[in-house]
Amino acid sequence: MAQSQGLGTPRGFGALAAAGREARASYAFVERNWNLTKRYWGWEVAFLVYSAASSMSIMYIGKAQGSETTDLLLFLAIGTLVWSYLNSVFMNMAEMIAWERWEGTIEYTMMAPISRLTHMFGQSIFAIVYGVIRSALLLGVLAIFFDIDLAGANLTGALLAMTIGSLSFIGFGIVGAVLPLLFPEKGEQMTFIISSLLLLVSGVYYPVEVLPGWMQPFSYISPATYVLEAMRGAILDGEGTLDLLPSMVPMLIIGLVTIPLGMAVFGYFERYAKRTGKLKRSG
Repeated sequence: MAQSQGLGTPRGFGALAAAGREARASYAFVERNWNLTKRYWGWEVAFLVYSAASSMSIMYIGKAQGSETTDLLLFLAIGTLVWSYLNSVFMNMAEMIAWERWEGTIEYTMMAPISRLTHMFGQSIFAIVYGVIRSALLLGVLAIFFDIDLAGANLTGALLAMTIGSLSFIGFGIVGAVLPLLFPEKGEQMTFIISSLLLLVSGVYYPVEVLPGWMQPFSYISPATYVLEAMRGAILDGEGTLDLLPSMVPMLIIGLVTIPLGMAVFGYFERYAKRTGKLKRSG
């Protein structure tokens, strides 16, 4: 009886086959998004140049203070790179509905016989890979113009912090994707409001402590706050990975809460959009 449920039985092979189909379906979304990126490569170049110019401007502000210290430049560089990465992950998730409407494929995608979890998993993988590549290019640009010394930095801990932080922003992005689903005319603009508020309260370019007292509590719900704390602790102070746990645990909790919450909220409003005819509307 126990043997009949093993992987060597038809039931076991069926489960493996189903998992393989779901994996291929997830990869299809990665491939589709990559092809869209290649199609609109001009926009990608424009956004990269804008990000590089903005990041360099922030770094030169630090130099303009009359200080050439490595700590100041690293503080700003970490903020620039971390925000570039996390915002890229967030926006790739939040804008997926807007992209579907733009391409005219929203009905095909949302009515396809695949689970929404498979769809979101493929979208998440692409968002992370895209963010890593974009941030690596940005780091290369900054390294050309600025002397960034990473001697003594805990790069393993920094990488772990970025990985865990990605989960949090994927959850936020899924929730953000609900807005273009519900509000075809202005939902995409509303996602920019969310990312702007996260940028403001997370201490990307300045310590959270300089914010007004009433604004500082909002930094505790932003995963970027904890990613930045962990990254700066690992790179600026060379803290060990275990010493970064007080920052990593909150971002992990945020990810574990926001991803299933986002999936539940998205699923509810997806059914609402289909029922009320909002799915196809583009204006």
